[in-house]
Amino acid sequence: MSRRRIGFWYRLAAVLAKPPLVVLFKRDWRGMEHIPADGGFITAVNHNSYLDPLSYAHYQYNTGRVPRFLAKAALFRGNFVGAILRGTGQIPVYRESADAATAFRNAVDAINRGECVAFYPEGTLTRDPDMWPMEGKTGAARVALLTRAPVIPVAQWGANEAMPPYAKEKKLRLFPRKTLKVLAGPPVDLSDFYGQEPTAEVLRAATEKIMAAITELLAELRGEPAPAEPYNHKKARAAARRKDQEDSK
Repeated sequence: MSRRRIGFWYRLAAVLAKPPLVVLFKRDWRGMEHIPADGGFITAVNHNSYLDPLSYAHYQYNTGRVPRFLAKAALFRGNFVGAILRGTGQIPVYRESADAATAFRNAVDAINRGECVAFYPEGTLTRDPDMWPMEGKTGAARVALLTRAPVIPVAQWGANEAMPPYAKEKKLRLFPRKTLKVLAGPPVDLSDFYGQEPTAEVLRAATEKIMAAITELLAELRGEPAPAEPYNHKKARAAARRKDQEDSK
């Protein structure tokens, strides 16, 4: 299938979002040649700011292959935002409900129709204190192994400097003018997992390979080495509790 028709709603969103992004931020975009010109594919993107979905969407829109995001179902119920999400064909995620698997089925269907589906494998904003990607969830790997579609890793940096993820006040820090950096890499080779039963171990191994590719790209963007192991928020919280208990003795 050739490049998907962008359509009215995506063009409307672009008309609203692109001018302030262009005026307020500088851009450092690399790796667009890795975005497939045809056929369905997955992008796997790190998440470190409430602003970075706009930064990444701007980048992807300019490739001519618009992404379909997986987004919280509650966002689709709003009037204007909900209309934009529905009109642009985004995919609602019903967390912790009987409909939770629907998002993955819809993602598979979209890819089989030749579209791009964008995953944030971490599932939420990174909790890593140094803003590196955390351990990923297995949804992107599951869909990738079902469809055998290319998985394009994408790293981004800079939106977190304009809007830090866990600041007390969610406001933009526009000055000095920040650079929104986005870098796409070549497809992650998951062929070793094709044909295997999608057990928890297989999905975890495929996810680790995807997250390693994203982290490598982010290290390139940041110009510094990545940590040897990805951050695990549950383990970090457990370690902090143990330390508090020891300190209180």
